Amino acid sequence: MNSAVVILLAATIYVVFYFTYGKALQNKVVRADPNRPTPAHKLYDGVDYVPAHPLVLYGHHFASIAGAGPIVGPAVAMAWGWLPGLLWVWFGNVFIGAVHDYLALMSSVRYDGKSIQWIAGKLMSKRTGITFELYIWFALLLVVAAFTAVIAGIFKNTPEAATAAILFLISAVIVGWLMYKTSLHFAGATIIGLILLVISVWLGFKYPIHASYHAWAIFLLFYIIIAASLPVWILLQPRDYLNAYILWFGLILGGLAFILIGGKGTFTAPAYTTWSAHVVGGKPSPFWPTIPLVIACGSLSGFHSIVGSGTSSKQLDNEIHGLMVGYGGMFTEGFLSTIVIASIAVYGFQVFHDANIGITASTWGKAYAPLVAQAHADKLATVMHKLGIPLLNSAKKVAVVGKVGIFAKSYAYGLKDAFGVPLKTGTVFASLWVSAFALTSLDTATRLGRFAWQEVFGMVMDTSSGTGKILVNKWLASTIIAILGVALAWGNQWLILWPAFSGMNQMLASIALMTAALWVTKIQRAGKWSWAVLIPALFLWITVTLALLWFLVVVVPGISTPLTRYSVGLITLVGVLLNFLLAWDFWIAWKKPAEEYEAARA
Repeated sequence: MNSAVVILLAATIYVVFYFTYGKALQNKVVRADPNRPTPAHKLYDGVDYVPAHPLVLYGHHFASIAGAGPIVGPAVAMAWGWLPGLLWVWFGNVFIGAVHDYLALMSSVRYDGKSIQWIAGKLMSKRTGITFELYIWFALLLVVAAFTAVIAGIFKNTPEAATAAILFLISAVIVGWLMYKTSLHFAGATIIGLILLVISVWLGFKYPIHASYHAWAIFLLFYIIIAASLPVWILLQPRDYLNAYILWFGLILGGLAFILIGGKGTFTAPAYTTWSAHVVGGKPSPFWPTIPLVIACGSLSGFHSIVGSGTSSKQLDNEIHGLMVGYGGMFTEGFLSTIVIASIAVYGFQVFHDANIGITASTWGKAYAPLVAQAHADKLATVMHKLGIPLLNSAKKVAVVGKVGIFAKSYAYGLKDAFGVPLKTGTVFASLWVSAFALTSLDTATRLGRFAWQEVFGMVMDTSSGTGKILVNKWLASTIIAILGVALAWGNQWLILWPAFSGMNQMLASIALMTAALWVTKIQRAGKWSWAVLIPALFLWITVTLALLWFLVVVVPGISTPLTRYSVGLITLVGVLLNFLLAWDFWIAWKKPAEEYEAARA
């Protein structure tokens, strides 16, 4: 297989389905109305409800949902070979992910920007709403932990990316002020922002900030508390909008590179290794059902429904923009994952060779995932010895591979062969690419965790005064999830945190899709289109439920650190139990006649 064929095929799939399947959902299911006032206009408050230019909102939404997920997950899933992961990405994008994202966004728009968990409570029961809120809060806690570990690791290993990312934040605040507090035209603010981005990257190369993993974790703790509590126009909207230009540029550049390299783009990594490659926690992991524990966002993601119904729905200027933001955002993320898979399939062996690691096609299924996911390089020799895989040099050399490094270097080789870009420049750019968007997911997850915390207490007690008012204070709510998330990430056991987060995330997608199926069937009265939502939801629920049960039985008991073992095990167990309760509530609601839902119509 050649990278040009894969990239062009992916682009064709996404364009065709956007203008056929996506448009059908818009016109026949949602029945989007450009004249219907959106929550951003009806409930404008200057903090969370703020109408945004469609490109700004697309930038925020895409940057928030993308993060490191569509890069890290597909990179690790290469342990099964490039073909299984690629098929899961494309299948999930078209039949689950894009449908899930668009319907979560638009159902929220029809309910005044309320969250998907609030809608579940409205369509099922008050108990469902509270249960769903709790599930989401625990899932977001794992999001904060996983992305803190990813970003702190990138900043430690690529200090140039750390400097540039920090300067991006300053640039975003300047652009936000120009857009919302001056009379400068939108295009003028954009040009200034892009100039500041270029300067930030240049300064990143000139003045890299060197710090330890834990120092960066502490920095991220304070950052996400502040970012999650500020009005969206100050940092969130402009930062995500500017970041989107980096990702668009990286996508276009990468897509062209892996088309133009021609014969050099032949895949060298194996298309398929074994059904049970050593992936999750270093254990033999059957591709089905454990694949959702690895590919969390590139194929589909429940986190997207929280973003779509938590922040994006409150900023949508016109219902017609929803298809580009929700449906198009998921397809763009899938294209990113396609580039990740193609780049490693072409250059993976070269990256391992650079690190003096002895890996062959026959040992790929055993060695690959531990090599790219091992958090502590000094322990890697022991891990490889147990797997019977030789290392040709010191385990310390493996730090240049890493969970993000395998993609960054593969991508950089593509730029070098296609455009002559120096390998170092391409590697730093790719690392910056990942960290910039992981930051958006990190602080967006903290903001959404704040929303969930506030909504839970709003359901069970009076929050207008006294203790209730204190508990829902935005600074307190942001601080609690930030401290707990960073504490979980402190041990840097990413190999355990990622599948725990990913599984909870994918389970959330199945519950959100079930909620969307109820909305489509009982409220929108979409007829046969209900099955296009319900069948993927049930398939995903069965898959992820089995995967999480496997994770609890096979992986959790072997976690070496007691704190991580008990905390991750407990959170996952609580998530599984809440998941069964939510599925039961869905079944009860599904059996009710549509007439009983008249009061729930938006």
